[in-house]
Amino acid sequence: MTVHVGILGFAHGHVNSYCTRWREDAAFGVKAVAGWDHDEARLAQAVKNHGIDACGSAAELLARPDIEAVVIASETSFHAELVEQAAAAGKAIVLQKPMALNMEQADRIVAAVAKAGVRFTMCWQMRVDPQNLKMKELVESGEFGQIFMMRRRHGLPMCLNPDFATSWHVTPKYNRDIWADDSSHPIDMIHWMFGAPESVTAEMESLYNPRMPMDNGVAIFRYKGGPLVHVDCSFTNPASENTTEIIAEKGSIIQNYGDGPSCNVKRPEGAIPLKWYLKEKGDWTVSDLTSPPSHGNRIAHLAGPLADFILGKRGPVASAEEGRTSLRMVLACYVSSREGRRVALADPAIDQVV
Repeated sequence: MTVHVGILGFAHGHVNSYCTRWREDAAFGVKAVAGWDHDEARLAQAVKNHGIDACGSAAELLARPDIEAVVIASETSFHAELVEQAAAAGKAIVLQKPMALNMEQADRIVAAVAKAGVRFTMCWQMRVDPQNLKMKELVESGEFGQIFMMRRRHGLPMCLNPDFATSWHVTPKYNRDIWADDSSHPIDMIHWMFGAPESVTAEMESLYNPRMPMDNGVAIFRYKGGPLVHVDCSFTNPASENTTEIIAEKGSIIQNYGDGPSCNVKRPEGAIPLKWYLKEKGDWTVSDLTSPPSHGNRIAHLAGPLADFILGKRGPVASAEEGRTSLRMVLACYVSSREGRRVALADPAIDQVV
């Protein structure tokens, strides 16, 4: 049995990776059969690439009885409206990140999903990355004792490309900016690993091209009794190596080549992607988990877990409620950076970010 899926918007390029994997391997049990996009050229390209039907409106696609689930990969500003329509039509929903532009839109998404009782998941490839799953397992095993600190470096080189200044990712009516768009990945990762923090302190700047704002930033997420978690994002980053460091009472965990700037450049011979040190062993353990040859492979890996969700073989990668909390963590960074203060996650100023 193959489940038919509709695609609402092709703005977010990750959706093409999923459609390609599903099309090329019938074993996934999922097939994209129709799509809609307000951008006619983008829709035409998707029809050509994936052999799907073109729909003149989201409503037309959602009215098709053969479509059981939808992937929403439109510009962020359309997410709430499309989720409401898809939920009312009784479709299972896969929503690309970031969840929404603001908390009001996120609340609409959560309410629509709850009211209709439909299955829903966010698309977060960091939650299904094998190396990240291993780091979470190690942290939760207890063998490292108390976790004191974590640093996650994340980035892209996109803002070094002048053409990116005309993309929807940095167009205010479609998206907030590159920090909201892509820091959401590591911020959701720490939410997944440690839960919601008490507070956030952040600094973000537009350092390279003002047409692509908030291209560099750092944020510290404070958890009661620890850990302190540092998220460091540069979207003007051509190359890196170290991605994650976790410092604990009884040892440390180090990951390399875990994002675009580190995964897409040449690596030294014998480079180690993931290793950990335990004091009682007195030596490093090297994981047998390899890093993918490119960041595109890491993104495409999510096709499997999403297919399993659509087929009902697994629960959500992240629920609507989790998506709302991760968005709140991202928006707290804006309040902190603008006002120069530590911001509690419950701070009402977060709800005023528009």
